[in-house]
Amino acid sequence: MAVDIQPACLGLYCGKTLLFKNGSTEIYGECGVCPRGQRTNAQKYCQPCTESPELYDWLYLGFMAMLPLVLHWFFIEWYSGKKSSSALFQHITALFECSMAAVITLLVSDPVGVLYIRSCRVLMLSDWYTMLYNPSPDYVTTVHCTHEAVYPLYTIVFIYYAFCLVLMMLLRPLLVKKIACGLGKSDRFKSIYAALYFFPILTVLQAVGGGLLYYAFPYIILVLSLVTLAVYMSASEIENCYDLLVRKKRLIVLFSHWLLHAYGIISISRVDKLEQDLPLLALVPTPALFYLFTAKFTEPSRILSEGANGH
Repeated sequence: MAVDIQPACLGLYCGKTLLFKNGSTEIYGECGVCPRGQRTNAQKYCQPCTESPELYDWLYLGFMAMLPLVLHWFFIEWYSGKKSSSALFQHITALFECSMAAVITLLVSDPVGVLYIRSCRVLMLSDWYTMLYNPSPDYVTTVHCTHEAVYPLYTIVFIYYAFCLVLMMLLRPLLVKKIACGLGKSDRFKSIYAALYFFPILTVLQAVGGGLLYYAFPYIILVLSLVTLAVYMSASEIENCYDLLVRKKRLIVLFSHWLLHAYGIISISRVDKLEQDLPLLALVPTPALFYLFTAKFTEPSRILSEGANGH
């Protein structure tokens, strides 16, 4: 195969784009930024992203997709009130919005029209921050080679958030207006207003910390799920199994946290060795059981009552 010989590319992410190919002859352009959907290989040539995402990549995308859904559910529960019958319908609507946004995002991503994406393999943390690695050969002129080396894991999250926001604005106000009769006019749309705040925050979080979240999200899931489960059980004054079983809502919260525990464990282990990693899922109920066995020593109800009385 004949390839034109040109000076080597400088910089970690600069590459040469294929301009012409005829049989065994390939002609590449000057060193620069790779087109969208491509990244440089070891020889500094831009190559299309044709690989399938790994399990860990899908788990990361699932984590980023869960964030707005969990926040939706939290603020719906926060503003609906205990006697509001609209909370369940809003929860279902939020789940529908996020699910539809995920499906549409996959359909509009390359290849278009199928629930499948092609991607480039994430090799190191710097792949997420190519803008920091633009070379300056003469220390004056900067060669801009910023591109999405982790295509499409970086931009697909923004597309998903955009569809979530659009679907929420189309569906949720109509639903809340019709069924949230138990709430005052000023309280009906507070969960929607909250989303208008947390979506920009999530967008900035992905833009600035996407690479860090990619490597840290399994531990974030485990820590937050453990903390929130302990806080919920103590705030609900759950001190034994009977207190846990007396309300269906408490069981739903418990099973939801168990799913998050399992999600975090699978993300950390990556299920590389199935026979060794699957037994780790037996640890999922451990935090809740440990809390129930030790609650009689800490007496969370007494601590809450003393805190309420100012002692």
